[in-house]
Amino acid sequence: MDPLAACPNRHILNVRVDATTYSDATMRVIAWAREARSSYVCLATVNAIMEAHGSYAYQRVMREADLVTSDGMPLVWLLRGLGLAGASRVYGPDLTLAILAAAAEHVIPVGFYGTSDPTLAKLIEALQRRFPNLKIVYAYAPPFRTLTTAEDEEATRAIEVSGARILFVGLGGAKQDYWMHAHHGRIHCVMLGVGAAFDFIAGTKPQAPRWMQQSGLEWIFRLAVEPRRLWRRYLARNPHFAILALAQLARTRLYEHRRTA
Repeated sequence: MDPLAACPNRHILNVRVDATTYSDATMRVIAWAREARSSYVCLATVNAIMEAHGSYAYQRVMREADLVTSDGMPLVWLLRGLGLAGASRVYGPDLTLAILAAAAEHVIPVGFYGTSDPTLAKLIEALQRRFPNLKIVYAYAPPFRTLTTAEDEEATRAIEVSGARILFVGLGGAKQDYWMHAHHGRIHCVMLGVGAAFDFIAGTKPQAPRWMQQSGLEWIFRLAVEPRRLWRRYLARNPHFAILALAQLARTRLYEHRRTA
Protein backbone atom coordinates (compact mmCIF):
# COMPACT_ATOMS: atom_id res chain seq x y z
CA MET A 1 0.00 0.00 0.00
CA ASP A 2 1.28 3.45 -0.93
CA PRO A 3 2.00 5.31 2.34
CA LEU A 4 1.24 8.56 0.52
CA ALA A 5 -2.11 7.42 -0.83
CA ALA A 6 -4.97 9.85 -0.28
CA CYS A 7 -6.22 10.07 3.30
CA PRO A 8 -9.75 9.00 4.15
CA ASN A 9 -11.80 12.18 4.16
CA ARG A 10 -15.25 13.67 4.41
CA HIS A 11 -16.74 16.90 3.13
CA ILE A 12 -17.88 19.21 5.90
CA LEU A 13 -20.14 21.93 4.48
CA ASN A 14 -18.60 21.27 1.04
CA VAL A 15 -15.00 21.46 2.31
CA ARG A 16 -12.83 18.32 2.21
CA VAL A 17 -11.23 17.53 5.56
CA ASP A 18 -8.67 14.70 5.69
CA ALA A 19 -8.59 12.23 8.56
CA THR A 20 -4.83 12.44 8.97
CA THR A 21 -2.68 12.17 12.11
CA TYR A 22 0.47 13.90 13.34
CA SER A 23 2.68 11.02 12.16
CA ASP A 24 0.90 10.68 8.81
CA ALA A 25 0.94 14.43 8.07
CA THR A 26 4.60 14.69 9.09
CA MET A 27 5.54 11.74 6.87
CA ARG A 28 3.77 13.34 3.90
CA VAL A 29 5.38 16.75 4.43
CA ILE A 30 8.88 15.27 4.72
CA ALA A 31 8.37 13.15 1.59
CA TRP A 32 7.12 16.15 -0.42
CA ALA A 33 9.96 18.30 0.92
CA ARG A 34 12.55 15.79 -0.24
CA GLU A 35 11.04 15.99 -3.73
CA ALA A 36 11.05 19.82 -3.59
CA ARG A 37 7.40 19.46 -4.49
CA SER A 38 5.35 22.65 -4.57
CA SER A 39 2.46 21.82 -2.26
CA TYR A 40 0.46 23.30 0.57
CA VAL A 41 -1.32 22.19 3.71
CA CYS A 42 -4.37 23.93 5.20
CA LEU A 43 -5.32 23.50 8.84
CA ALA A 44 -9.10 23.53 8.93
CA THR A 45 -10.90 25.17 11.84
CA VAL A 46 -14.57 25.97 12.33
CA ASN A 47 -13.78 29.52 11.26
CA ALA A 48 -12.12 28.32 8.05
CA ILE A 49 -15.05 26.04 7.22
CA MET A 50 -17.51 28.88 7.74
CA GLU A 51 -15.34 31.23 5.67
CA ALA A 52 -15.33 28.70 2.84
CA HIS A 53 -19.06 28.05 3.25
CA GLY A 54 -19.70 31.62 2.16
CA SER A 55 -16.99 31.88 -0.49
CA TYR A 56 -16.54 29.79 -3.65
CA ALA A 57 -13.05 31.26 -4.03
CA TYR A 58 -12.02 30.02 -0.61
CA GLN A 59 -13.66 26.64 -1.24
CA ARG A 60 -11.37 26.30 -4.23
CA VAL A 61 -8.32 27.18 -2.14
CA MET A 62 -9.19 24.48 0.38
CA ARG A 63 -10.19 21.94 -2.29
CA GLU A 64 -6.87 22.27 -4.13
CA ALA A 65 -4.74 21.87 -1.00
CA ASP A 66 -2.60 18.74 -0.87
CA LEU A 67 -3.73 18.09 2.70
CA VAL A 68 -6.45 19.60 4.92
CA THR A 69 -6.11 18.69 8.58
CA SER A 70 -8.78 18.76 11.29
CA ASP A 71 -7.34 21.48 13.51
CA GLY A 72 -10.50 21.96 15.60
CA MET A 73 -12.22 19.41 17.85
CA PRO A 74 -15.72 20.12 16.41
CA LEU A 75 -14.41 18.97 13.04
CA VAL A 76 -13.00 15.81 14.61
CA TRP A 77 -16.36 15.04 16.21
CA LEU A 78 -18.13 15.60 12.91
CA LEU A 79 -15.68 13.40 10.99
CA ARG A 80 -16.37 10.64 13.49
CA GLY A 81 -20.10 11.18 13.14
CA LEU A 82 -19.72 10.90 9.37
CA GLY A 83 -18.12 7.47 9.63
CA LEU A 84 -14.42 8.07 10.28
CA ALA A 85 -14.28 6.66 13.80
CA GLY A 86 -10.49 6.99 14.06
CA ALA A 87 -10.38 10.71 13.23
CA SER A 88 -8.22 12.76 15.60
CA ARG A 89 -7.21 16.37 15.99
CA VAL A 90 -4.12 17.64 14.17
CA TYR A 91 -3.47 20.92 15.96
CA GLY A 92 -1.34 23.53 14.19
CA PRO A 93 1.25 24.29 16.90
CA ASP A 94 1.76 20.60 17.70
CA LEU A 95 2.02 19.68 14.02
CA THR A 96 4.53 22.50 13.52
CA LEU A 97 6.76 21.10 16.27
CA ALA A 98 6.44 17.53 14.97
CA ILE A 99 7.48 18.59 11.47
CA LEU A 100 10.33 20.74 12.77
CA ALA A 101 11.66 17.79 14.79
CA ALA A 102 11.55 15.61 11.67
CA ALA A 103 13.16 18.34 9.55
CA ALA A 104 16.00 18.65 12.07
CA GLU A 105 16.49 14.87 12.06
CA HIS A 106 16.52 14.63 8.26
CA VAL A 107 18.47 17.89 7.71
CA ILE A 108 15.73 19.49 5.66
CA PRO A 109 16.02 23.30 5.49
CA VAL A 110 13.00 25.27 6.68
CA GLY A 111 11.76 28.84 6.48
CA PHE A 112 9.20 31.09 8.14
CA TYR A 113 6.97 33.70 6.54
CA GLY A 114 4.65 35.88 8.58
CA THR A 115 3.98 37.48 11.98
CA SER A 116 6.05 40.51 13.18
CA ASP A 117 9.81 41.01 13.43
CA PRO A 118 9.89 40.78 17.26
CA THR A 119 7.79 37.60 17.32
CA LEU A 120 9.82 36.08 14.49
CA ALA A 121 13.05 36.76 16.37
CA LYS A 122 11.68 35.12 19.52
CA LEU A 123 10.36 32.19 17.49
CA ILE A 124 13.74 31.49 15.91
CA GLU A 125 15.50 31.82 19.25
CA ALA A 126 13.08 29.35 20.86
CA LEU A 127 13.47 26.87 18.01
CA GLN A 128 17.25 27.04 18.00
CA ARG A 129 17.23 26.14 21.68
CA ARG A 130 14.74 23.33 21.17
CA PHE A 131 16.18 21.93 17.91
CA PRO A 132 19.92 22.74 17.77
CA ASN A 133 20.32 20.85 14.47
CA LEU A 134 17.42 22.61 12.74
CA LYS A 135 18.53 24.33 9.54
CA ILE A 136 16.67 27.66 9.32
CA VAL A 137 17.48 29.28 5.97
CA TYR A 138 14.73 31.88 5.63
CA ALA A 139 12.66 34.14 7.87
CA TYR A 140 10.62 37.15 6.84
CA ALA A 141 7.90 39.18 8.53
CA PRO A 142 6.06 40.95 5.69
CA PRO A 143 4.40 44.32 6.29
CA PHE A 144 0.79 44.31 7.48
CA ARG A 145 -0.56 45.31 4.08
CA THR A 146 -0.83 43.80 0.64
CA LEU A 147 2.60 43.54 -0.95
CA THR A 148 3.18 45.19 -4.29
CA THR A 149 3.84 42.90 -7.23
CA ALA A 150 7.53 43.76 -7.10
CA GLU A 151 7.72 43.08 -3.35
CA ASP A 152 5.95 39.77 -3.73
CA GLU A 153 8.22 38.69 -6.57
CA GLU A 154 11.26 39.63 -4.48
CA ALA A 155 10.01 37.59 -1.52
CA THR A 156 9.22 34.64 -3.80
CA ARG A 157 12.73 34.73 -5.28
CA ALA A 158 14.26 34.98 -1.82
CA ILE A 159 12.40 31.89 -0.65
CA GLU A 160 13.45 29.95 -3.74
CA VAL A 161 17.10 31.03 -3.45
CA SER A 162 17.20 30.16 0.26
CA GLY A 163 16.70 26.49 -0.52
CA ALA A 164 13.91 26.12 2.06
CA ARG A 165 12.00 22.89 1.48
CA ILE A 166 9.37 23.49 4.16
CA LEU A 167 7.89 26.95 4.64
CA PHE A 168 5.71 27.72 7.66
CA VAL A 169 3.28 30.53 6.86
CA GLY A 170 1.85 32.50 9.76
CA LEU A 171 -0.41 35.15 8.25
CA GLY A 172 -3.51 33.99 10.10
CA GLY A 173 -6.97 32.90 8.97
CA ALA A 174 -7.89 32.65 5.32
CA LYS A 175 -5.12 35.10 4.36
CA GLN A 176 -2.41 32.48 4.73
CA ASP A 177 -4.36 29.92 2.73
CA TYR A 178 -4.96 32.37 -0.12
CA TRP A 179 -1.24 33.23 -0.04
CA MET A 180 -0.19 29.58 -0.29
CA HIS A 181 -2.66 28.95 -3.13
CA ALA A 182 -1.36 31.98 -5.02
CA HIS A 183 2.24 30.75 -4.65
CA HIS A 184 1.53 27.11 -5.45
CA GLY A 185 3.78 26.21 -8.37
CA ARG A 186 5.91 29.32 -7.84
CA ILE A 187 7.63 28.19 -4.65
CA HIS A 188 9.12 24.70 -4.73
CA CYS A 189 8.59 23.65 -1.16
CA VAL A 190 5.85 22.47 1.16
CA MET A 191 3.89 25.40 2.58
CA LEU A 192 1.93 25.04 5.81
CA GLY A 193 -0.54 27.66 7.04
CA VAL A 194 -0.03 27.37 10.78
CA GLY A 195 -1.76 30.52 12.05
CA ALA A 196 -1.06 31.37 15.68
CA ALA A 197 1.61 28.66 16.03
CA PHE A 198 4.32 31.31 15.62
CA ASP A 199 3.01 33.26 18.62
CA PHE A 200 2.43 30.20 20.79
CA ILE A 201 5.88 28.70 20.18
CA ALA A 202 7.57 32.10 20.54
CA GLY A 203 5.71 32.63 23.82
CA THR A 204 4.16 35.95 22.77
CA LYS A 205 0.61 34.63 23.29
CA PRO A 206 -0.63 32.17 25.91
CA GLN A 207 -2.02 28.78 24.93
CA ALA A 208 -5.14 27.23 26.36
CA PRO A 209 -4.58 24.40 28.85
CA ARG A 210 -4.50 20.93 27.32
CA TRP A 211 -7.81 19.94 28.90
CA MET A 212 -9.53 22.87 27.20
CA GLN A 213 -7.94 21.98 23.87
CA GLN A 214 -9.02 18.35 24.12
CA SER A 215 -12.56 19.14 25.20
CA GLY A 216 -13.24 21.66 22.43
CA LEU A 217 -13.23 24.65 24.81
CA GLU A 218 -10.08 26.34 23.54
CA TRP A 219 -12.21 29.01 21.87
CA ILE A 220 -13.35 30.27 25.28
CA PHE A 221 -9.75 30.77 26.37
CA ARG A 222 -8.76 32.53 23.15
CA LEU A 223 -11.86 34.73 23.27
CA ALA A 224 -10.98 35.77 26.83
CA VAL A 225 -7.43 36.64 25.74
CA GLU A 226 -8.38 38.54 22.55
CA PRO A 227 -12.08 39.50 22.81
CA ARG A 228 -12.02 42.47 20.44
CA ARG A 229 -10.33 40.51 17.64
CA LEU A 230 -12.09 37.18 18.02
CA TRP A 231 -15.63 37.86 19.27
CA ARG A 232 -17.20 37.81 15.82
CA ARG A 233 -15.39 34.59 14.85
CA TYR A 234 -16.55 32.66 17.88
CA LEU A 235 -19.85 34.19 18.97
CA ALA A 236 -21.31 34.60 15.50
CA ARG A 237 -19.81 31.75 13.51
CA ASN A 238 -19.67 28.93 16.06
CA PRO A 239 -23.47 28.71 16.63
CA HIS A 240 -24.10 28.96 12.88
CA PHE A 241 -21.61 26.15 12.27
CA ALA A 242 -23.26 23.97 14.92
CA ILE A 243 -26.66 24.32 13.24
CA LEU A 244 -25.32 23.57 9.75
CA ALA A 245 -23.14 20.68 10.95
CA LEU A 246 -25.98 19.02 12.85
CA ALA A 247 -28.20 19.38 9.77
CA GLN A 248 -25.54 17.73 7.60
CA LEU A 249 -25.14 14.91 10.10
CA ALA A 250 -28.92 14.38 10.25
CA ARG A 251 -29.19 14.27 6.44
CA THR A 252 -26.32 11.79 6.22
CA ARG A 253 -27.85 9.46 8.80
CA LEU A 254 -31.28 9.69 7.19
CA TYR A 255 -29.76 8.79 3.81
CA GLU A 256 -27.89 5.82 5.33
CA HIS A 257 -31.02 4.63 7.10
CA ARG A 258 -33.06 4.73 3.88
CA ARG A 259 -30.27 3.02 1.92
CA THR A 260 -30.08 0.11 4.34
CA ALA A 261 -33.82 -0.17 5.06
